[in-house]
Amino acid sequence: MSGHNKWSKIKHKKAASDSKKSKIYSKLVKLIQIESKTSNGDVSSPGLRSVIEKAKAENMPKETIDRAVKKGLANDTALMEHVVYEAYGPGGCAMIIEGITDNKNRSAAEIKHILSKNGLTLAAPGSAIWAFKKTDGVWVAETTTQITDTEEEKLEKLIEEITDQDDVQEVYINI
Repeated sequence: MSGHNKWSKIKHKKAASDSKKSKIYSKLVKLIQIESKTSNGDVSSPGLRSVIEKAKAENMPKETIDRAVKKGLANDTALMEHVVYEAYGPGGCAMIIEGITDNKNRSAAEIKHILSKNGLTLAAPGSAIWAFKKTDGVWVAETTTQITDTEEEKLEKLIEEITDQDDVQEVYINI
C-alpha cells in the first residue's frame, strides 16, 4: 500500500521540470521565428544556425524547430522586435533586461509592474548600460557593484520574477 504515493511525487517533479522546459522552449521558438524571418528560412545563415544550435543544446525536438522556422516564414506572423530595458536593482546594481516582443507597450508595462512591486522603476535609456560592454551578443559587466546578502536574495527573487515573463530573454546584472 505504500507505493501509492510514489507517482504523486514523480508527477509533481515532472510538472515542475516540464514547466521550466516549456518556458525555455517558448523563448527559443521566438528567437528561431525572428531569425527565420530575417534570413528567409535559410538554415545555413549564421544567425538562424546559432539559434538552432542553442535549441538543440536544450534538447528541443527537431519537429518543434522545423515548425518554428516555417512559422517565421509565414506572412501572418506578428512582427517581433528586440527590446532592451534598463533598471537599477536592490543595492544599486545595474540591470539590463533583453526581450523579444510583438507588443512593446505590453512588455514595458509588465516589466514596470514587476519592478514597482519590488519598489524599483525603469531607468532612462543609457543610464545603466554604461556599466556593461556587449561582447559576442552578451552583455558583460565592466564595473561591478557590491551588495549585501539580503539585497542579493531580493535580486535573485526579482530576476526570477522578470525571467518568468514570456517576452524576456535574458537579464544581465553587474555584481
